[in-house]
Amino acid sequence: MDLNVALPLASSTLSFVFAATLLDQWRERRRPYQLIWAIGMLWYGLSAGTEFLGGAFGWSEPLYRLWYLIGAVWVAGWLGLGTVYLLGRTRFGYAFALCLGLAGLFTYLTWKKYEYPNSGIAPFVYLGIAIVLAIVVAVMTRRRDDRWVHVAGTVVVGGSIVSAAMALTAALPAPGWTVDPATHIPTGELFPGYLRLLTPFFNITGAFVLVLGAIYSAYMFMPKRRVVRYERAGALAPLVAAVAIPINFLASLPRAVADLIGGRLNSRVPATILIAIGALIPAITSGANRFGATSGFFVGELLGVLFLFAGFLVSIEVTRDIRIPFTSRVLRHRAGA
Repeated sequence: MDLNVALPLASSTLSFVFAATLLDQWRERRRPYQLIWAIGMLWYGLSAGTEFLGGAFGWSEPLYRLWYLIGAVWVAGWLGLGTVYLLGRTRFGYAFALCLGLAGLFTYLTWKKYEYPNSGIAPFVYLGIAIVLAIVVAVMTRRRDDRWVHVAGTVVVGGSIVSAAMALTAALPAPGWTVDPATHIPTGELFPGYLRLLTPFFNITGAFVLVLGAIYSAYMFMPKRRVVRYERAGALAPLVAAVAIPINFLASLPRAVADLIGGRLNSRVPATILIAIGALIPAITSGANRFGATSGFFVGELLGVLFLFAGFLVSIEVTRDIRIPFTSRVLRHRAGA
């Protein structure tokens, strides 16, 4: 079977299984982040599904529009939003604000460098929205106002609606779709600049939030060596923490590895590290696809969902019971849960 068919089919199938598992978990525990992640993995499966259909049966304009809308915009944004709701009661809002600001800046710089046609005022609008939202989230986080997660939710849901209107109404030159002539992997170059510039806004924010959230979660549960302390830095604590946490994380890894070998490490540490890897790989390959390096796109997509699902399954706290999905019948209670 052609790899351009087999790889997306595998990614789509595994994503749907993962989405069903998350939805089943949400049905039992009713945590908002579980439902949001389930939606994100549903988008992942649908996006890979359009790639499978395009590779197996040929591309069409409607399929191409759905591929770009779901894969390029929605997937990372919704998965990142799940992490936001998971860590909503921590100071992770500062990291989310930073991701928003960087996404807005990168979107503007991308436009300055490549000058996508039909961008209009979009790069200035996206940059302005990113800066305003970053300030709002940072201020709310400083005030310990947990409602900053709803600000993030409004951005993702509202952006999803706006992007759907853009993607479904944008004028596309014939034949209404395009693929790389060498790899036959689809690219987004037919879409107008105002839509193409929306994708880094969503992708950078979502991917960074997912990666940083996973690393932050690992740091919370791992044995720590605090080389740099930030708890008493007062108003400068967020800035000091941005430097201190990565340093402390790296300094704590040797002991974490020893605890892992000895069976003493909290299962959430390796689980969240796997999730971080799973978020990072497709972020890199999709970014490369955007700039013309398409060969690793489908491979990165499959590796991403494999690592994400592996991280989910590794955590004892997440999969404490093995049961028939969407029922209460427990087949096996996992030891150590």
